[in-house]
Amino acid sequence: MRSQLAAHTSWANTEDREQRTAPARNALEAKFLAEASGDPVRAESVRKAYYKRLAFESAKARRENKIGGEAA
Repeated sequence: MRSQLAAHTSWANTEDREQRTAPARNALEAKFLAEASGDPVRAESVRKAYYKRLAFESAKARRENKIGGEAA
């Protein structure tokens, strides 16, 4: 609870949310570019695959939770 309170307080005191998260976004884009050997077109595909994989895993988890909830 304390960490959640601290996180909410911190975000409440953040005036420019975009600026605060910029380093993380830039690092992730740099990771995609590095995985694509510096090719920005391939990096875009790496990025899309990453987010599609996240969506797939999320849908799978929701489906498994729904099935598990119905059995209980």
